[in-house]
Amino acid sequence: MKRIAVFGYSTMSLEVMSRLNKDQYSLVFIGEDEEEAALVAAQEFETEVIDFRNDDALKSIGIGTEIDILFCFFQRDSDNVFLTISARAIDKNLTIIAIVDDPESAEKLLAAGADKIIDPYEICGRKTHDMLTKPDITDILDDTVFGRPDLHIAQIEIPVGSSLENTRSCDLKLNKKHNLILIGVVDRESGEALHFAVGEKEFTLNAGDVLVVLGPSGAIRSFKDEVEIV
Repeated sequence: MKRIAVFGYSTMSLEVMSRLNKDQYSLVFIGEDEEEAALVAAQEFETEVIDFRNDDALKSIGIGTEIDILFCFFQRDSDNVFLTISARAIDKNLTIIAIVDDPESAEKLLAAGADKIIDPYEICGRKTHDMLTKPDITDILDDTVFGRPDLHIAQIEIPVGSSLENTRSCDLKLNKKHNLILIGVVDRESGEALHFAVGEKEFTLNAGDVLVVLGPSGAIRSFKDEVEIV
């Protein structure tokens, strides 16, 4: 199980912690004062209060030993840069993810040792663009992907006599019927290549074709059982 330390009290940090799968990650929130820690502890998260400017304090909460991933979610970019520099100096292998308020600070964070940068304004802009230009795709992603830690990709072969034989791939509507996303189709008549569901031609499904789907494990099992009914 990976150990994650989250620095910086904000809506973003609380949202990230609430969405991370507790079966896969062990979380600790690092507050700057007792008030912050109490607010987070009230939501049943482990908390610590330290001075992030002190290297010994960083080591005391597991930087360099127990912490695998560090989230830098301070509101000030300068604090995120300082924390990134300090943590990277302690642990060269630590994964550091930092939020940025000013896009110009992104280069500083990367230079300081951050592995990934989150720009909330860019994310918001992209999603707004998708909502305006591709509303159907955005709705599907919201309903099936975002907020679900239990996601898997599965290959489901269509058996002889299945109800899906002679069905057009465009008519499956997996997002509405099964809470799944169709990634692509392996059409046996044309070879073993995966043909992606978006941007390529539609297929008439036959026995032996393979559907590649994305979604929660329970929904995948339910759909697989339905496909195999002959």
